Amino acid sequence: MSKDKLAGKVAIVTGAGQGIGEAIAKVFAGEGAKVVVATRTEKSGRDTVDQIKAASGEATLVTADVGSVEAVNNVVDKTLAAYGRIDVMVHNAASFLGGMIEEYKDEDLDTVLAVNLKACFRFTHACIPHMKKQGGGRILITSSVTGPRVGMPGTAYYAASKSGVSGFIRTAALELARDNITVNGVEPGFILTPAMDLLADAEGKAAMAKYIPKGHLGEPNDIAYAMLYLASAEAKYVTGQTIVVDGGSTLPESPVYMDETEGVQTPQGS
Repeated sequence: MSKDKLAGKVAIVTGAGQGIGEAIAKVFAGEGAKVVVATRTEKSGRDTVDQIKAASGEATLVTADVGSVEAVNNVVDKTLAAYGRIDVMVHNAASFLGGMIEEYKDEDLDTVLAVNLKACFRFTHACIPHMKKQGGGRILITSSVTGPRVGMPGTAYYAASKSGVSGFIRTAALELARDNITVNGVEPGFILTPAMDLLADAEGKAAMAKYIPKGHLGEPNDIAYAMLYLASAEAKYVTGQTIVVDGGSTLPESPVYMDETEGVQTPQGS
């Protein structure tokens, strides 16, 4: 652990019990941050905290389902009680409830919007007074390429929520820029997480990798290090932006260009 880039900072990371959130919490702690691991499941959250402490880092567990106002306020209050300040808020927790639009369920949409989008408003609103008081801060959100850039059948709830996250990031960045509070996000592509296990088996993942220019799915740390940059002093002049971390998967005009067996020819000028 270098204990350098985030030395002395206090960071909240939601959904930090597994996957991308766990990686962010560990990377931030490795760079000196005191991390509040906010997650719904106590066991997985405890595992993250224990691993951070085993590596000589500092972390505190707060169990919370961030789909409610009360839970969000509880996370912020417990962070202040434990460490007295909030320098970085990373909203990473997400609901992946889905289904075809024809089979739309109002309660599922409400859940996805509450966790993925409304929590952005709620956490930011709760953190603003404290960040203003201390002279600034970082608001970071895990978005997705699904919604803001591409679509996938059966993911309309999720895609709509993440598209909303993009609009939130830009507007919040404008409102908070003069208070030295930056607002940014990361848009992951296909990342090897427990959520990905629900989407595809080993054969399915191999098929996905075929159409990713890098040739493989990403790892949680690929997202964590992008978040580290946005949380660090090096990104002090970056706000209202999202970084796409997808191995180039959104670059091809068509997947056929990634299949060498199709014999696609390079267009020739006249």
